[in-house]
Amino acid sequence: MMLTQEQADAYHRDGYFIVKSLLDAEEVGLLRRTAIEDRQLDQKAIGIADGEGGTVRLTLWNHPGNSIYGMIARSHRIVDAMEQLLEGEVYHYHSKMILKDAKIGGAWAWHQDYGYWYDNCVLYPLLSSVSIAVDPATRENGCMQVLKGSHHLGRINHGQTGDQTGADLERVAEAEKRLELVYCEMEPGDGLFFHCNTLHRSDQNQSDASRWSLICCYNAARNDPYREVNHPSYTPLEKVPDNTIKEVGMTRFEDDASDVAFMDPGRAEKADA
Repeated sequence: MMLTQEQADAYHRDGYFIVKSLLDAEEVGLLRRTAIEDRQLDQKAIGIADGEGGTVRLTLWNHPGNSIYGMIARSHRIVDAMEQLLEGEVYHYHSKMILKDAKIGGAWAWHQDYGYWYDNCVLYPLLSSVSIAVDPATRENGCMQVLKGSHHLGRINHGQTGDQTGADLERVAEAEKRLELVYCEMEPGDGLFFHCNTLHRSDQNQSDASRWSLICCYNAARNDPYREVNHPSYTPLEKVPDNTIKEVGMTRFEDDASDVAFMDPGRAEKADA
């Protein structure tokens, strides 16, 4: 997938853009079915308190593997787009499944991904993510919110908010006065590409509908960490044809994440979601 000039301009100007139907109906259906039936995904999920009485569950892994999750993260349509945005070779930084369950899914505090990842010894904010809606993402079930253009602020200091790491609230409050707040509502299969310094958050899910999403994160190869940390150093990423998503998704459901090395809870809690 080649991004249009308009999409690339939006990323650099606004810090985000949404691609409708990044995954088609069949692909996202296979992803959702796999995630629901994946026992390891459920068993390895950790709960992170939001400081407001809610909890978000997530499962996180560093290397993409060969499951449907890995085929999505390694697909040409996504990796090529990331290389266009980051202007060079990228590698898989990590992926995670966010499990915001109906009625109980917690909030995420305002934060920047680089607010977390700065401590992982990456010198430059040359990282980007795509959040793919598995369920409809609405204001009612706690869709992601962004402050448009906030990546131009640079990295903001972060501190603890519940079990999460949140951006300095005084600075965020000032940014909110000047920047547009956008609710990123999406249909299943839509993809939200966003810069690692874009401020984003989400509300608790108090609706009757779950909001699950798959987030794939990438680092520029030239931004290799200067020493070993929880996340991998540069590892060449083997791209796969886009049709591999359906081929793998239709043949593997049971223990579909069996080739994924999930991060243990203590380490995963330190990773942004």
